[in-house]
Amino acid sequence: MGLDIIERNGTKIAIVSGKEKVITDIESALDLIATVGYETGANRIVINKENIDDSFFVLSTGIAGEILQKFVTYQTKLAIYGDFTKYTSKPLKDFIYESNSGNEIFFLPTKEEAIERLANTY
Repeated sequence: MGLDIIERNGTKIAIVSGKEKVITDIESALDLIATVGYETGANRIVINKENIDDSFFVLSTGIAGEILQKFVTYQTKLAIYGDFTKYTSKPLKDFIYESNSGNEIFFLPTKEEAIERLANTY
């Protein structure tokens, strides 16, 4: 996993790079939060949905809720970007809609939109 750091509007944002799955379970999500915080001092993370295990997007597993709760608990904003149109589950679409209506977790189509949302959310 690589981490690129940018600053927008006076806010540090860590961008996860690489091809490997970075978030596969609760422990790996906590590792990401800790690594980003320790290595960069950022509390905002942009990650491609391809870096997240597919089980995250199956809401019946409960993994997404538990992982996202860790980000909220540790005051780390998260923007996941990618093509979500392949998911047909109404509960997942509702989950994405609700997340995008808040101020902590976002699902966006492009990396640039993810960066902008985190840079402009307080």
